[in-house]
Amino acid sequence: MDPADPTAAVAAAAERCSNWGRWGEDDVLGTLNFIDARKRREAATLVREGVSFSLSQRFDADGPQKGWRRRTNPVHTMLDTGTDAEAGVQGFPHGIGGADGVISMPLQCSTQWDGLGHIFDHGRAWNGRRAGDVVTSMGDRLTGIETAASAIATRGVLLDVGRALGENGELPDGFAITPEHLDQTIAAQGPTSSVGRGDVLLVRTGQLARVRREGWGDYAGGDAPGLSFLTADWLHAAEIAGVATDTWGFEVRPNEFHESFQPLHQVAIPHIGLYVGEMWDFEALAAHCRDAKTWEFWLTAAPLPITGAVGSPVNPIAVL
Repeated sequence: MDPADPTAAVAAAAERCSNWGRWGEDDVLGTLNFIDARKRREAATLVREGVSFSLSQRFDADGPQKGWRRRTNPVHTMLDTGTDAEAGVQGFPHGIGGADGVISMPLQCSTQWDGLGHIFDHGRAWNGRRAGDVVTSMGDRLTGIETAASAIATRGVLLDVGRALGENGELPDGFAITPEHLDQTIAAQGPTSSVGRGDVLLVRTGQLARVRREGWGDYAGGDAPGLSFLTADWLHAAEIAGVATDTWGFEVRPNEFHESFQPLHQVAIPHIGLYVGEMWDFEALAAHCRDAKTWEFWLTAAPLPITGAVGSPVNPIAVL
């Protein structure tokens, strides 16, 4: 991997890891095809304690966004309130009152899925389609996030790389997680952390824990630990359905190439067809997994079926 030549590295990895045509020319699900009925039945048997964890950060005005590419924190406004009801100004009969609200936010401002229409490579989207044929001003006409509304319910696996390799359970910013690091973490955690077909892989770096102590800083777009570009082949070979991290961008930042921007995204989404989750919260789940000595669980992580969206907020639930 020549740090001075991201173009060649992306092209080579795209050719090696391409899933174009694997599920037919009309496919809209990418690696979510790896989740089948048998996989879900097997994953459901992982529920033993009946304990559940939300893996979502909050959606509110105190989030990390700074306006990069017009990404802002959510703005929640009340339309009807209890004070309106007390004042009798809502116009309802026989004393009934209510409260309503509205939220305005980018679809990828907190815990999220990146859909298959989110990233292109040289003007090509997932499955080799022209980017302009897929996403227009009307949204993603083919692989919109609504196509995944019922798909993401499967086995989840947490690799606590921050705990396995970091100091005090956290990796430093700029730490590139290689395939060897993933394998080392699996070996350290034991057989329940094996990763395979149809799984959703969760990678904890510990960055979220750190920024919660120290303040957001540049969490939304700045330096971060994350997956190395070298993991593209590992992710492809594992045949996972999706991958998520506790960082803003999933891959290591600064990126490993000179003058590059998110090269692993450029391979993972349009070529592998991989769903990518960002800014997930693994802290409570990781603590429980360490105590229970198990790293696998039932995971449901349905995106909001927003027609034509290229990404979606999500409240993932892990159940052990």
